[in-house]
Amino acid sequence: MNKKLIILGIGLLILIGTSCVKDLDVKPMDPNTILAGNLSDDPVYMKEVLGKIYASFIIPGQGSNGGADISASDDGFFTTTRALWNCQELTTDEAICAWGDVGIADLNTQTWSANNPFLTALYQRLSLSVTFANDFIKFTNGNTDPAVKQYNAEARFLRALAYAWDIDLFGNPPFTTDADGVGKFFPKQLSEDFATGRKALFNYVVSELKSIESELGEPKFSYPQADKAAAWMLLARLYLNAEVYTGTAKWDSCKYYCDAVINSGKYSLASNYRQNFSANNDGNSNPEMIFAWEQDGVNTQGYVGTTFIIESSSDATYIRAEDFHGLTSNTNWNGNRSKKQFLNVMVDTIATYGNVPIPASDPTFALCKDKRVFLKAKKSLDIPSASSSGDYGVGVYKFTARNSDGSQAANYNPAYACTDFPVFRYADALLMRAEASYRLTDKASAIIDINAVRTRAYGNATGNITVGQLDDNFLLAERGREFYYEAQRRTDLVRFGKFTNGSYNWVWKGGTYGGANTSSHLNVFPIPGAEVSANPNIKQNPLY
Repeated sequence: MNKKLIILGIGLLILIGTSCVKDLDVKPMDPNTILAGNLSDDPVYMKEVLGKIYASFIIPGQGSNGGADISASDDGFFTTTRALWNCQELTTDEAICAWGDVGIADLNTQTWSANNPFLTALYQRLSLSVTFANDFIKFTNGNTDPAVKQYNAEARFLRALAYAWDIDLFGNPPFTTDADGVGKFFPKQLSEDFATGRKALFNYVVSELKSIESELGEPKFSYPQADKAAAWMLLARLYLNAEVYTGTAKWDSCKYYCDAVINSGKYSLASNYRQNFSANNDGNSNPEMIFAWEQDGVNTQGYVGTTFIIESSSDATYIRAEDFHGLTSNTNWNGNRSKKQFLNVMVDTIATYGNVPIPASDPTFALCKDKRVFLKAKKSLDIPSASSSGDYGVGVYKFTARNSDGSQAANYNPAYACTDFPVFRYADALLMRAEASYRLTDKASAIIDINAVRTRAYGNATGNITVGQLDDNFLLAERGREFYYEAQRRTDLVRFGKFTNGSYNWVWKGGTYGGANTSSHLNVFPIPGAEVSANPNIKQNPLY
């Protein structure tokens, strides 16, 4: 779906079929207003409605004045990607937020409850995307038009993606499909037993992705629509974490789908790592981007996605959005930054700096040979309290609203970035395959994929590693160096046994300055308390 088609899907009043609409024999007076009654008149309408399902993952809604699909005091605050980022990053060593909004401190310190508003928002948003997809799938099932069959498959992919995040984050959510319709009923979990239900949902999503593969477009057919490569990447990521989700490792399956992406010949590493996080990172100009949530400073406005990441990580003193990112309106929110422990993942400080104080000698870590480092030392690397000002810690400016060469974006807006939020990139296919090869005792193959990523990072082979250097700690650290601030860290830490009761702690984990082990039940989030109270069919996750 190119930018124009996404815009159409967002800009129109779209009422996906409900029982009320089906009872009315009406046609919209304005042919540019699409209702369920005339959705089948033209496949173009269907593509525009499909755009709403895509958009449901990145912006609040498509009503008048940006009307949100879910009511909130701040429409942008609780959107899917923004809430996902908070849950995946603030709970880890990669980020901590200075703001006092309800729920943020709980994520910063791994002390959340079933009433955390970000967990509730993310849960509701994913459920809403599933509902949108279910109704679209039901309406288009059986249509023999090749274009509509593809749109149906894309909607099924988006539903599978929402459920994949549900599996990872909540484990055993209620389950609905297009067979259930839309209406007032209490959805059920696939099993009241947590492990059984999580495994059943995993098996369903895997089966769905395999069944739609032939209906999706060929790799790189029309960015940013989901294609075969996006489905392969989602399958690879599910299999990467299969042991966590089901109790049974599936490394061979993970490798199989990474091979499919890599051997397609359609993708490669961008020559400049920063391009993946710049305004020109879309798949039309970037060989690395496989699937992303599209953002545009003119047509998809909102303090969401990459705009949120850029502004929340900027401040008036150390990382000014005006200087680092080219945004000049409503800037420098001074919330998110990283922690000293993660700095040690990104930078070998002893080898690079010896005993010289880092902020004084090189505040932007320019001496670091790994050019994935977009960090800046702030007032102090130490964060004295979990709610300390954003002036403390390690600033991160990885995402930018400028193009990778520093020029202004084509659809520049002083307040909103044009930078797409990456969901799947080619580097992940390489590092997932490396991890799978390592688990399958083929370290030689793993090294080849890892060194391909590191050669791009260093600009030459000086950062390459040997078989003897490869172990669990290196794999986890390398994923951190490559994918920091991309909403993957929590999932990776859980898979490596480092998120809760492992041997790795960081500042303010567990609510203490030195960090503390936390209970392993926190490896999944709770089903929101309001959902459990309202739905008699839902059993809460263990120990919540």
